[in-house]
Amino acid sequence: MQRRKDSNGNRLDDAARAGWLYYVARNTQDEIAEIMGISRQSAQRLVSLAVSEGLIRVRLDHPIARCLELAREVKARFGLKSVEVVPSDPGAGSTTVGLAEAGAAAMEKALKSAAPIVMAVGTGRTLKAAVDQLPPMDCPQHTIVSLTGNIRPDGSAAFYNVIFTMADALKAKHFPMPLPVFVSSPEERALLHKQPMIHATLALAAKADVTFVGIGELGAQAPLREDGFLSDAEMKKLLAAGAVGEITGWIFDAQGKLLPGSANARVASAPIPPRENATVTALAMGDRKLPAIAAAVRGGLVNALITDEETAEKLLAGS
Repeated sequence: MQRRKDSNGNRLDDAARAGWLYYVARNTQDEIAEIMGISRQSAQRLVSLAVSEGLIRVRLDHPIARCLELAREVKARFGLKSVEVVPSDPGAGSTTVGLAEAGAAAMEKALKSAAPIVMAVGTGRTLKAAVDQLPPMDCPQHTIVSLTGNIRPDGSAAFYNVIFTMADALKAKHFPMPLPVFVSSPEERALLHKQPMIHATLALAAKADVTFVGIGELGAQAPLREDGFLSDAEMKKLLAAGAVGEITGWIFDAQGKLLPGSANARVASAPIPPRENATVTALAMGDRKLPAIAAAVRGGLVNALITDEETAEKLLAGS
């Protein structure tokens, strides 16, 4: 076997040849080394060079490729830390299909950390569907804290609160928020937040490392309206003031700015954890939620997103 002479002049030619042999002709690196008369290590370096120099353009021929590209575009457009896009299922009537599984996988990944973390969680149908997918895990080093109240207006437990479901699945410390979602006045909220147990939970939520929340739309079919937290009159007033969505009860406008006064003066939830040093991931998709999702990512209320491809396409088209 005669070894080919290597030089700067023909190195890119060699890289192109090695790249073609590997990606098109599907030769192994050992076979490329034999064909080109070089060592296996040289073949490996040439294949890598072909990719780094843009001589090889790989196309993933699979539907998930579109999701990966959409995730990259949404992440860049809105300056997010991370984005995951799941395939859309036009035939599914559910607003959680695919999203719940992806959300559960993201939570499980965070919980597998050996280093202790504080995980804050919101509430809602999508988040509960994700938590229901979590496998039993033994992670006593972690702390789970609820951002929102666990009590409905009639005093019963909020059905879509996830902290107790997580407590069943995870062996970790759990801190619920034993408050209504909304209280009667700003004064009552201030009084309740001063209680030692509540104050400690709020302090814990403020230093969350990882947060998972849902995004709710506003209107007649909004979860806050359907679940009895806000009246028709209150909802109409919020819409007239420009409100488009909510996260853990905090109401925001189309620019992702929290509305002053109104329901935000009475929401008992912890503030959304700071996004500067932590990851706040929203799980949301669908046309009804699109204005709220767009506002949340545009205004920096969240810095990570799990959504579906149809919603991602519309986010990019409307931004």
